[in-house]
Amino acid sequence: MSRNVVLLGVVSFFADISSEMVYPLIPLFLTTTLGAPVVAVGLIEGVAESSASLLKWIFGWFSDRLRRRVPFTFAGYALAAIAKPGLAAAFVWPTALFVRFLDRTGKGIRTAPRDALIADSTDESQRGRAFGLHRAMDTSGAIIGPLIALGLLAWFGQHNYRPVFLIAGIPGAISVLAVLAVRDIRHTPRTAPLPPLLSLRGYDRRYLQFIAVTLIFSVGNSSDAFLLLRSKNIGLSTTAIVLAYVLYNVAYASLSLPAGIRSDRIGRRPVLIAGFAIFALVYAGFALATDAWMIWPLFVVYGVYIAFTEGVGKAYVSDLVPSERRGTAMGLYNASTGVMLLLSSVIGGVLWDTIGPAATFTFGASTAAAAAVLLLVLHVTPASREAAS
Repeated sequence: MSRNVVLLGVVSFFADISSEMVYPLIPLFLTTTLGAPVVAVGLIEGVAESSASLLKWIFGWFSDRLRRRVPFTFAGYALAAIAKPGLAAAFVWPTALFVRFLDRTGKGIRTAPRDALIADSTDESQRGRAFGLHRAMDTSGAIIGPLIALGLLAWFGQHNYRPVFLIAGIPGAISVLAVLAVRDIRHTPRTAPLPPLLSLRGYDRRYLQFIAVTLIFSVGNSSDAFLLLRSKNIGLSTTAIVLAYVLYNVAYASLSLPAGIRSDRIGRRPVLIAGFAIFALVYAGFALATDAWMIWPLFVVYGVYIAFTEGVGKAYVSDLVPSERRGTAMGLYNASTGVMLLLSSVIGGVLWDTIGPAATFTFGASTAAAAAVLLLVLHVTPASREAAS
């Protein structure tokens, strides 16, 4: 792996320690400390993630236009590092919405330029491995972060979340310093003007088909906050919920690199189809679960889904677009998932409040199954070498 890929893995490792010290506690902080209704949790997560996703598209395009990736990567990690401790100052849920928005804005600025830089720094035959390694290092931080949070909660008190939010700023600052060692890739001069942001002209048809399938999947892929709330609903304690979330990240980190390597060998599409199908099974499991013990294996299998789709999906997009449009294409791919998160999270919250928790997960299982079938039927393949897969 190239120096940039390894360094960006280190950056994401510390950034995710910071993020995951905070993320599993946010829905509990909102509902128990700030008294927010479940639909407000969905609104907060949906607005935050959807805003970030639109920014991924915008700043991906800017990174293509300026032919620079690192400045956007640095700015995004810096803003997120500053924002996380701000949750400690939230005493009403709209304030938490604003702070969460700032944090996700940082993610929106950095993600597409960073992913384009990973692709630019890697040969096509190794992109699955590169993105898999990055996701594995990123998620290793997501394993450590909740464990640190549990230790801090044991020290400060089970429901004293604010000191945890403050301390989460430390690994965030380390991630920002690590970005300083990353270097931009020199690009050949542009042969044609970069199309406007909203233009789909010139994209490979297979890329646009994949975006359409992703939109269908994403309309039912509500915020992970609902998984945490469902765990609480069935009877898990706060400590058990965080540990179950750690198990999810262990599975994610362990399988991301093997899944990426597998996609280099057999093609991206079969791995992605398997990931969508696994998601459908997991959401069906959360809909049908009646006992707390069932949550543990469901979180493990949920980690398998994300390992099969997160890095592999980015490698898939990289295969379909030229380097000079890769930031924009990565941003549009992320936007297609994130913008739908606002709709899916609101739908999930409304279904939860009006029908019941099972309805939220039944809907998500249905859209994931539909996406898996469509990806199978459309035969969306990223390169001729994968046409036989």
